Amino acid sequence: MDHFNSIIGQSPALDSLIRSAKIVAATDVTVMIKGETGTGKEVLATAIQKASPRAQKAFITLNCAALPESLIESELFGHKKGSFTGANSNKQGLFQAAHGGTLFLDEINSLPVSVQAKLLRFLESGECLAVGETKPHKVDVRVIAATNSDLTKQINAGEFRQDLYFRLNVVPLELPPLAHRIEDIEHLIKHFLAWFADVYSITPPKFSKQSLKILKNYPWPGNIRELRNLCERLSILLAGKTIEPENLPLELIAHSNNAPKTLDFTLPEIGVQLDSLEANLIHQALNRTQGNRSQSARLLGISRDTLLYRMQKHGLATH
Repeated sequence: MDHFNSIIGQSPALDSLIRSAKIVAATDVTVMIKGETGTGKEVLATAIQKASPRAQKAFITLNCAALPESLIESELFGHKKGSFTGANSNKQGLFQAAHGGTLFLDEINSLPVSVQAKLLRFLESGECLAVGETKPHKVDVRVIAATNSDLTKQINAGEFRQDLYFRLNVVPLELPPLAHRIEDIEHLIKHFLAWFADVYSITPPKFSKQSLKILKNYPWPGNIRELRNLCERLSILLAGKTIEPENLPLELIAHSNNAPKTLDFTLPEIGVQLDSLEANLIHQALNRTQGNRSQSARLLGISRDTLLYRMQKHGLATH
């Protein structure tokens, strides 16, 4: 069974990421998943765990931003009765609970500096020290971490330990934002509409060509989560109907109205050499942006990963 089927899409960047994730899953190496909010970091972490030798063992998730600093150390490492006010009994930490399995630390960028040293100690020695205890105990846990922010900036600001970053970042896997994988939008929409049709026992709606065009040109600041929520809303409100541009949220329509209009191109009678034309346009875009791939991709109306793929196809430098 391919546990990575839960990650929907066929863009070159996603294919490359999944190939790396499958290799990593078979090992016990520490993994750092990077990506904007809503790109599917927990989905990827779950796929890695299910495809790993620890699949039948515990898989525990902790969102490091969800707990106050005063509680997170106790949650991770446990505490001894009487170690602080309110500690009325011994408490097992998540590392102990995940023994033999996997612990997924989401939003690791929110982990307090005071707890980072203890996490580093565990990663280096496998030892956990509960709050109030003097003797550490060993546990066997694989750690997968995820972040939605640039940890190097936090390191420079003194908010994240550099030694911990290096220890967590053994194998980095970066999920591209949805705006960089527009080829996958239709695949995701098809998946979500079928999913919600099943969940709510309704006939799925359909997107008109014009609506799909608007969706593909939208920057999706909330990424896949934002698209999923849109599909759920429209599945319920417009079940069995065709979704036209006027049915879309105002922010999508407003962005579409402000986007540069596509120029009509008339094919000459003698035809064109499409490959040469494409290569020439890519070359012009790179020259105009002094080689900036992201800006060039925007000029050409394609994703950065598609640009890199086509540069490679045409033998243009990709390094």
